[in-house]
Formats: sequence, C-alpha cells, structure tokens
Amino acid sequence: MTLLMKNESKTTFLESALAGGAAGAFTRAVAQPLDVLKIRFQLQLEPIKDGSKYSSILQACSSIVKEEGYSTLWSGHIPAQLLSISYGMIQFSVFEKIVELNQASDAQFESHRHWIIFSSGSVAASVATVVSFPFDTVRTRLIAEQKTRKAYKGFMDAFSSMVTKEGPQALFKGLTPTLGQIAPHAGIQFFVYKLFTDNILNKLSLFDRKSSTVKSTLAGNLIAGSIAGFIAKTAIYPFDLVKKRMQIQGFQQHRTGFGKQMYCSGLLHCIKLTINDEGFLALYKGYGPSMLKCILVTALHFAVYDEIKHMLLKMKS
Repeated sequence: MTLLMKNESKTTFLESALAGGAAGAFTRAVAQPLDVLKIRFQLQLEPIKDGSKYSSILQACSSIVKEEGYSTLWSGHIPAQLLSISYGMIQFSVFEKIVELNQASDAQFESHRHWIIFSSGSVAASVATVVSFPFDTVRTRLIAEQKTRKAYKGFMDAFSSMVTKEGPQALFKGLTPTLGQIAPHAGIQFFVYKLFTDNILNKLSLFDRKSSTVKSTLAGNLIAGSIAGFIAKTAIYPFDLVKKRMQIQGFQQHRTGFGKQMYCSGLLHCIKLTINDEGFLALYKGYGPSMLKCILVTALHFAVYDEIKHMLLKMKS
C-alpha cells in the first residue's frame, strides 16, 4: 500500500497489480490461523469467559486443533487466498492510478496530499471489496462450519451450493456493513502509513531508504504498517463483526455444535440483537486475535508490496 509521490519513478498499472497480488498471497498464508480464530470468536453468541466454547486465544486454538484437527486453522484458505490476491491486485493498482492522475492534474497536489491519499485509498478499497466479496463470504462459511459435521466438500462445492440453494445474492451477504467499514478503514490505513513513512520515520537516518519513490526502509514500513493497521481496525471493528454474522445467515443449522445461533434480517437488526442479547462490548468479540492478525497483515502487506515495488523500480533503472 505504498504511494506514488514523485513523477520520476513509477510502477505501471500491471506492476502495481502484480506486487499487490503477491503481497496479499504472502500475508494471507502467514495470518490465516488468526483469521480463523477471529471469526470463530465473532460468531460465538455466548459470553467469552471460562467455560464458554472459546474463552481465550490459546484455549480456542487448542480446542479447535483437538476437536477438528490442525488443518482447521487453515479452513477456507483457498477462497481466502483468492480474496487476498484479487483484493490486493485491484486495490493497489487502482489506488496508484488514482494518485497518479491526481498528481498529474492537480497543481496543488502537495498541499492536498493527505486528503488525496485518504480518499484514493477509500475508493480503491471499495472497488476491490465489491469484486472480491464472494470469496470472503465463501471462506467465512468454510471457517464457520464444524469440521466434524461438514456442510461443504470444499471451495467449489461451497460456492456452487450457495448459488444453487440460496441464489447468487447469497455471495454478497454482509456487503453493506463491509462497504460501511472498508472506505474509512482503508483511508485511515493509507493516511497513517504515509504520515509515518513520509513525514516521521524517513526523517530518521535509520529508516530512510534515500529513494525517490519507496522512501522508508523495510523496518520503517513494518512499523508504520503496524500502527496504521491498529488504528484503522480499532475504528471500524464492529462493522466487521456484523458482516461475519450476516454472512452465515441461512447456514445456522450447520453450526449447532457451537452453541446459540443468531437469526437476523439485516444490518440494523443484527446490531440490535447483538447489543440487546450480549451487550455493547459484544461488538468487539474476537478483537484480540483480530488485532494480532491486523497488525501482522497490515505491516507485511505494506512492507512486501513496497519491497516488490522497489525491486521492480531498480530493475527498470
């Protein structure tokens, strides 16, 4: 998620897409178990305390492995990879193109830089979300199912079953709260990341790459990405929880082994049921593993993308 701030050295649309896809694939492979833990917590209606199905990160991990096997920690990995690759390719390439067009047409670009970064990141992420969303829904279903009582044989079976039994619209369940969170989430990520790499960390010789395009070093990118991920995820987390609960509507019969199930008819209804039945703080269920994943993924996503971009620019010079 790095940015084009100088005219003299740029990656092409295709290069940005390839770098974004590679960054998405790498980070997904590393962080998938944390995603599984996060979603299992988000879908648990009972209070998170001693004696509940999942009461802590370590207990949940141990319980999943004991009951369903190690492979469960990588449930839905194929659609998750397709999600990350397609999202990364579209987000990065669209973002870079929007910034480039703004830079070429706006004489006051430098004074508007941070606002352009925020809005460009929001638009790019929204486009990427709509295109890649079916992969998100399918991987949520695969993670949500109990592996001892499988509902689907795999990615293709889940995809075709959902379309056949529930209609194509089932692949887009939860899209509304997702779009509500993704625009500010991505905008905040881009803004905070560039604030640190362009205005803070690059002022320190330890983190200055002395490059016209990729200004901050790998260590600087990892630090800035971690901070950006933490701030952005905290701001929009309740929308993520509601999205996950909406994505399993019509699938509750396959989750009876996990305890009480929620039946909601839309975004506001889901929020109302969550707060009334579980309390306001329930909107932050799964925050622990989600934050660990977010810090790791955002840091790696920014850093890997920047490193690939830096490599491509060096090859062209």
